[in-house]
Amino acid sequence: MARAREALLSPADQERLRALRRMKAVALAALGIMAVAFVLAFWLQARYPWLEYVRAAAEGGMVGALADWFAVTALFRRPLGLPIPHTAIIPNRKDEIGRTLGEFVETNFLSAEVVRTKLSETSIAARLGSWLGDPAHAERVSSEGSTIASAVLRALSDDDVQSVIAELAREHLVEPEWGTPAGTWLQRIVEADAHRGAVDLAVDSIATWLDGNAAAFQGLLSRRLPGWVPRLAHRFVDEAAYNEAVRFVRAVQADPRHPARLALDGYLARLADNLQHDAGTRARLENAKAAVFDSPRVGALAAEAWNAAKTGLLSALADPESGLRRRAAAALAELGGRLATEEPLQRRVDGWVTDAAVFLVDRYRHDIASIITDTVERWDPAETTEKIELMVGRDLQYIRLNGTVVGALAGLAIFAVAHAVIPV
Repeated sequence: MARAREALLSPADQERLRALRRMKAVALAALGIMAVAFVLAFWLQARYPWLEYVRAAAEGGMVGALADWFAVTALFRRPLGLPIPHTAIIPNRKDEIGRTLGEFVETNFLSAEVVRTKLSETSIAARLGSWLGDPAHAERVSSEGSTIASAVLRALSDDDVQSVIAELAREHLVEPEWGTPAGTWLQRIVEADAHRGAVDLAVDSIATWLDGNAAAFQGLLSRRLPGWVPRLAHRFVDEAAYNEAVRFVRAVQADPRHPARLALDGYLARLADNLQHDAGTRARLENAKAAVFDSPRVGALAAEAWNAAKTGLLSALADPESGLRRRAAAALAELGGRLATEEPLQRRVDGWVTDAAVFLVDRYRHDIASIITDTVERWDPAETTEKIELMVGRDLQYIRLNGTVVGALAGLAIFAVAHAVIPV
């Protein structure tokens, strides 16, 4: 069982265990040496009186070694398995030790003053900027951020996101009244002649289409003529219609004050006014809007928008050469350069970080410290004892060794003083 538990220890803990065993052997050897010296001196002191001093030193050394062995052992377990009061302190008072340690950390380390003082002495922004200014580091942050963002996107429920998008669209797009805002917007466009470009584009597009689609006019009007009209007349009518359409469009292109343009301007101005002041026009617009954005259609549009956005984002996040990834890495490197060189920005960032850390520590320090308390409470008493003994047990064995040496010197000094003061 013991070997199985040792096999589960980390390499560092295994090394600590070997060091602990070595020091236990050294301390036990010191006790053995004192015991052998005491037996020999006690046996031969009648023949060699000076051995009385050796016996006194060995006797004191044994007492010191045994006392310190008892004290050290009592921290972790019951000496010799005896139910002696106030022994096995760590396993018996594990939870109290955890609470005390948590309170100590909370009081002395998680205070606003300590955190603010420490952070004020640390150039956080400058160090971060120097690190982030390296293109390799910026690329690494971009890559890690892309991985996290991809995981978040995949973890999101498509149905929930689509519902949110649909609700937002309905709340901010469909439910608000369109007539008055649209009329105001259209009126400003007409008054500023901002629609001229759109009209020119439409006319140019029609002219281009006419130039390339003369055949589309064949039979457009002639098929409606009576059957007794000659075929030659059919062709003449179609060509006349085509030529008239081309002349009309060319005239509109050439004349900024063409009657068709003025008629369109007047129509747009009347439409803008009606949208603002005519209830019937606004009602027709609202009915058309409701027909286009009925509830099922809004849901379908939300689903299409989310699926397209999600697919595009996942593709861009997964490709190291995508524009999104390259721009993110470049932006991070640029931010790092600014943080490393601009002192006003450094001061602002350091202030934000310090204020945020102080706020979090001041508000949640008890919760943070409770991690220690809760963790220790969950530990098994035997496991807790083993962990602590591995960490400090080697140093505690020096107490046993020092107790042996100090006890020997004290025994020798007491015996020498007694012989010097009290005549035999």
